[in-house]
Amino acid sequence: CRVTEGVVRRGAKVRLVRDGTVIHEGELSQLKRFKDDVSEVPVGQECGMSFAKYDDLKKGDVIECFAVEKITRTL
Repeated sequence: CRVTEGVVRRGAKVRLVRDGTVIHEGELSQLKRFKDDVSEVPVGQECGMSFAKYDDLKKGDVIECFAVEKITRTL
């Protein structure tokens, strides 16, 4: 994979998009740079990824990585 925007971090939530349709949402279980496990990969770099409980990837799939933030309400 090649990172085209932002930074990819291990443990991030992922969304797999194929032909404009979301076909899987889950968690990034492994992130590698060459043969080394890394915690993050910046924009422009190539990396290897594996998802928890999913392995049906095809050429042309788009992987969106994101983080979920919980913000407490204040008055």
